[in-house]
Amino acid sequence: MSPHPPAPRSATLRLAEELIARASVTPDDAGCLDVIAARLAPLGFACERLDRGPQGAVVANLWAKRSNPSANRSGDASKTIVFAGHTDVVPTGPLAQWSSPPFVPTHRDGRLYGRGASDMKTSLAAMVVAVEEFLAATPETPLAIAFLLTSDEEGPAVDGTVAVCEALAARGERLDWCIVGEPTSIERTGDMIKNGRRGTLSGRLTVRGIQGHIAYPQLARNPIHELAPALAELVATRWDEGNAFFPPTSWQVSNIHGGTGASNVIPGEVVVDFNFRFCTESTPESLQSRLEAVLRRDQLDFELRWTLGGRPFLTQPGPLVQAVQQAVREVCGIETQLSTTGGTSDGRFIAQICPEVIELGPPNASIHKIDEHIAVADIEPLKAAYRRVLELLHARVSA
Repeated sequence: MSPHPPAPRSATLRLAEELIARASVTPDDAGCLDVIAARLAPLGFACERLDRGPQGAVVANLWAKRSNPSANRSGDASKTIVFAGHTDVVPTGPLAQWSSPPFVPTHRDGRLYGRGASDMKTSLAAMVVAVEEFLAATPETPLAIAFLLTSDEEGPAVDGTVAVCEALAARGERLDWCIVGEPTSIERTGDMIKNGRRGTLSGRLTVRGIQGHIAYPQLARNPIHELAPALAELVATRWDEGNAFFPPTSWQVSNIHGGTGASNVIPGEVVVDFNFRFCTESTPESLQSRLEAVLRRDQLDFELRWTLGGRPFLTQPGPLVQAVQQAVREVCGIETQLSTTGGTSDGRFIAQICPEVIELGPPNASIHKIDEHIAVADIEPLKAAYRRVLELLHARVSA
């Protein structure tokens, strides 16, 4: 027997392991929300399921809120802070390539392995335990605390957070601050937070020509040739200059489809898939208008279908950003970096009904990879940072 028994596992680590053990591949929640609701209900949270979606692919959504008891008695308005995130994970990929089963939480070399360890079941566990500890110490807080959780973030994201936000807006629910548990850090917990994200706008452009024999170009019209000047102009276009928080808007072609596969046939059409990642200096409407103007100027015979994946959002330094910065400074001993880089998150939906949204989570180097993991040493600081944010916001609204 070892003379040194293993250190006891923290409440955050135990809950993270319990969630990782559930194979919640999007959109299957696999009971994760039930586990979380069972922890929140005894704390006074009203837990409401707002599931939505077609039969066989129903998305699980949880809205859980603990209102300010004193505000309820006095009729005063309270401030609401929301913890948001997702229980769903991406598919595992080839199981044979995992060093241990992806839904069996496993410890090796000071790391916790399992699908969702970093993205983002550890964040969910840290949020729940932080709230438990905070309310045990401060049961009469003037803060209203809520959780907005979904099983649809890694999927189409049409029946998850966006659906809950629509329901909350329809009932006039007021949200003041929101922390999303996305894995935002780089080297260690807290070294980077997201105070905004770029928007995403995709398009599928079809340019029509006339199919014909390649030896008789005078009898056909090549849509690839006709599109080429406009394509070159769009690639060279400076859509905006960005700002202090965002890089300039970018436009990228992802796919070009044209031709029959034969080398002697001029195609009758060419299809181009493209995407804008745009900042707050541009709008979807302005980008659409400018791009279509180029196509019309070149007199192309075209059809264009647009898909708006999300508008950009930006939280300027204010009460929430300041509280998170101070919490990271005190708990982690570092100065956090504000960033708007990376892809989209459900923060884009929440920002439509909440004026201050930030993202704070663990390091993201292993997310979506084989052998996804998190350093155990990053877990408790994340929980402590969430709790410290609650304490700082409590002090602010109590003053």
